[in-house]
Amino acid sequence: MHDLRAIRENPESFDRGLARRGLEPMSPTVLDLDSRRRAAQTQLQEMQARRNEAAKEIGLAKREGRDAQPLMDEMAQLKERLPQVEEEEKALGAELEGLLASIPNLPADDVPEGPDESANVEIRRWGEPKAIADAKQHFELGEALGLMDFEAASRMSGARFTVLKGGLARLERALADFMLDIHTGEHGYTEIAPPLMVRDNALFGTGQLPKFEEDLFRTGDHYLIPTSEVPLTNLVNDQIVATEELPYRYTALTPCFRAEAGSAGRDTRGMIRQHQFWKVEMVSVTAPDQSEAEHQRMTQCAETILQRLGLPYRVVTLCTGDMGFSARKTYDIEVWLPGQNMYREISSCSNCGDFQARRMKARCRPKGEKQTQFVHTLNGSGVAVGRCLIAVLENYQQPDGSILVPEALRPYMRGLERITA
Repeated sequence: MHDLRAIRENPESFDRGLARRGLEPMSPTVLDLDSRRRAAQTQLQEMQARRNEAAKEIGLAKREGRDAQPLMDEMAQLKERLPQVEEEEKALGAELEGLLASIPNLPADDVPEGPDESANVEIRRWGEPKAIADAKQHFELGEALGLMDFEAASRMSGARFTVLKGGLARLERALADFMLDIHTGEHGYTEIAPPLMVRDNALFGTGQLPKFEEDLFRTGDHYLIPTSEVPLTNLVNDQIVATEELPYRYTALTPCFRAEAGSAGRDTRGMIRQHQFWKVEMVSVTAPDQSEAEHQRMTQCAETILQRLGLPYRVVTLCTGDMGFSARKTYDIEVWLPGQNMYREISSCSNCGDFQARRMKARCRPKGEKQTQFVHTLNGSGVAVGRCLIAVLENYQQPDGSILVPEALRPYMRGLERITA
């Protein structure tokens, strides 16, 4: 959510930020609605004050024996008109709130400008992509091993689901445990086991609603979480926390559920784009002056996972046209996939500034002070477990079709060194 006062004070700056996102100026519409709502509020307050004053005058006129009918007629007119003005003020407020809720976060000044992923800027690489003769994609490897079954999943659930068996099921579990152990044991994150179903207010707080409802799975009054960013960030929903306690750092392993609306024809084979997948998430809640440093730290935490697994990757800064709705700056980590001969996203680490906090009413207060300020929130994959499984399969594939288990994972695999058919 955007700061309405800031838009009033500097509408040109607001529109410049939107222009960098490729959007038309919106301050005239916002300020027009704001002006009309404030005028309705003023009119309502004046009418309520006059109603109270007229009531006193009617009582006084009756006590003094004067004709109170003109005042009673005025009172009747006020009673008839007040609900109309109240409804008008309420409708204008709802329209203004809905408009502000639909506008994405403004990009940070140092975010590269561009219309789409072609304008993203690579900032570093780690590791050398492996030269693998006749490299196969993960689904070819998994099916040949007899441990990745898309047909069985389709019979049960339709497209974009997978059944993993034996060594690959264990590998997926090992990856998740490995990630959690590093984030909790070395990076200072607190592990959380959050709800997997949330109400609409939680999704509004993190920015998935109302704009992206088509990407969500709904069940009754709840939604299945598209990412554990939603429940982890909402731990501070409608709270005032002590500034000196920040930052809070949370991590969780959860399944994620996404309708993948609008992705027809993209990554239809394999596990790249699924309706259900596992992810280890990282969320930080910071004071405003901490978030930029925390963004760098969070990205490095995700990179550590890939480094320990020996998976080559690169880090890119997303341009203004490729960032998510709630982000003011995002680093994507893209892992090398030999089977596709390209880098693919495995983690996205975003600094949302106070954008989500305003929607959630999440604030902090320094010790001994009365004034509060909105916290800053950050989120990042630490990392997507399914995509990490894909990367391990493709980078550790052997000529005989077996998969070498990375050394860092062998303790989690009960010493298993190779996955075979």
